[in-house]
Amino acid sequence: MQKGQISVQTENIFPIIKKFLYSDHEIFLRELIANAVDATTKVKALASRGELKSELGDLTIDVILDKKKKTLTIRDRGIGMTSDEVVRYLNQVAFSSATEFLEKYKDEKIIGHFGLGFYSAFMVADKVEVVTRSWKEEAASRWTCDGNPEYALEDATREMRGTDVILHINKENKEFLEDSRIEGMLRKYCRFLPVPIRFGTRKETEWTGEGDDRKSVEKEVDNIINTTDPLWKKQPGDLKDEDYMAFYRELHPFSPDPLFWIHLNIDYPFNLTGVLYFPPIRQSVEAQKNKIHLYANQVYVTDEVREIVPEFLTLLHGVIDSPDIPLNVSRSYLQSDANVRKINGYITKKVGEKLATLFKKDREAFAQKWPDIGVFVKYGMISDEKFHEAALKFALLRNLDGQSFTLGEYKDHIKDLQTDKDNQVIALYTPQPKEHHAYIQAARQRGYDVLECDLLIDNHFMQHLEHKPGELRFKRVDADTADQLIPREDKTESVLSEAEQEKVKTWFAAVVDEEHRNGIQLKALSPDDHPVLITRPEFMRRMQEMQTYQRMGGMDFPDMWNLVVNTNHPAVAGKLAGMADEGQARELAAHLFDLARLNQQMLKGEDLARFVERSLKWIGDPSHPTS
Repeated sequence: MQKGQISVQTENIFPIIKKFLYSDHEIFLRELIANAVDATTKVKALASRGELKSELGDLTIDVILDKKKKTLTIRDRGIGMTSDEVVRYLNQVAFSSATEFLEKYKDEKIIGHFGLGFYSAFMVADKVEVVTRSWKEEAASRWTCDGNPEYALEDATREMRGTDVILHINKENKEFLEDSRIEGMLRKYCRFLPVPIRFGTRKETEWTGEGDDRKSVEKEVDNIINTTDPLWKKQPGDLKDEDYMAFYRELHPFSPDPLFWIHLNIDYPFNLTGVLYFPPIRQSVEAQKNKIHLYANQVYVTDEVREIVPEFLTLLHGVIDSPDIPLNVSRSYLQSDANVRKINGYITKKVGEKLATLFKKDREAFAQKWPDIGVFVKYGMISDEKFHEAALKFALLRNLDGQSFTLGEYKDHIKDLQTDKDNQVIALYTPQPKEHHAYIQAARQRGYDVLECDLLIDNHFMQHLEHKPGELRFKRVDADTADQLIPREDKTESVLSEAEQEKVKTWFAAVVDEEHRNGIQLKALSPDDHPVLITRPEFMRRMQEMQTYQRMGGMDFPDMWNLVVNTNHPAVAGKLAGMADEGQARELAAHLFDLARLNQQMLKGEDLARFVERSLKWIGDPSHPTS
């Protein structure tokens, strides 16, 4: 048996780094500036321990474009490197100086982990130069490499400690020589780094004088890209509502104000800080996603946070920052591990606690915000069992009278009148109060309560609750069972004989298409109810709505409905049942059927034109037997 070591050659690794290490070439700037921040953090750590004898001075990191020379320079005034350290760190791929430094100074917050970030420069540059001077000595060094295994190392001149990384941008990536492109990348990846990042200067207007002597003066100031002490790194007790609102407007300048927010701040068993905002949401769920930005030690990583944030909370906006989140080697996306699962559970718990506190503190204010909060809560209850249990305390149902109830309260509110023959408590609801006006009025005449459920997620939410033992069952107000919700002792009897009822059914069968004739039902309703109603099977209607919600194609659900004829309505009992002329009976049955279809917005085209024509004829001939 022979044993040995696999040899990784730099001539093989360079093409891989250039093409495959980072999915997006613009990441190079984040990596190089993160290295510069590390170097600056290290020198500050040395100074705080009394090991740095010279002055710290200005620690601002500069990003410098030279379009003539086609170079982009990242300049820091950090710890720098000796020539030996240049050889040690730059010539050994994946050897991170941050790792070694952390071993010595374990309490310091260093961003880098892998040591590969520097080599991202070769994705966009034909040649990379590093001019560096260590805090330990006055001599400086220049390291040069054109993306091949060969490099050159020579003495150089540099006035102060720190490092310049100079990229000679190649032809394929000349976009990175444009000011707007670089500034956009800096604001995306570096806007909250803990060290000032300067990208040239900008013009700023300053007003001087008072009254008629007031005038504006334009001057050039440093173009500082970032806020070094972002809101989420501060203690909640030191912040006011105005601070949170200002930060939200900085993150999402064109979004409506949030409803409220949660400040995350935990240091055990993992480190996590951040602020999550609840934006107002009604129906545009998809448009709200990917508004949580993930940072690692204030370095922007991604807005794809589904691993660390529960799916239902991806509707929130804000920032999460944690050095304990496991990233892939290019710091481009999350890797799942036990810490990620713990953080996910912690965030879910904090959101539940916040909502419960708001509900308990001011129920009325909470109820007013419910149309927006409800999307989060219902989504969460569907997707997370622990959140479902927590949300039972504050999840609300709202009826057409504007009253709000928890699930338990509502069940108690309706159970006396709205319990069916199987002892199930039935909640009636409508997603369209205007369109269902007639059905709502009929329900109210029986003393029933009707909920307003007009969110896209409500269909799923109701089905979710129905799978819980002992919970409510839901029927839309125009469903085929809504008119016989409970077996009542004072059940209305039909005024028609069986023979008359059979004749009435015959007239309607003559005007209804063959597919729906088996769905004709005669029921003894109140004389005040409509003469004819069209109802749909609850299960089929839900399937159709879910198909629409999920934008599913290729599935055609049949248009199933039932025709309910009220045998106690005067138009049926007083006219249709007594008609001897078959033609006139069919004409009246057709007209009542069309009225029901009109109420359901089913009467269109030729059928609608015929209905209007018939109505005009009857108005013009009051002696007509069906008038």
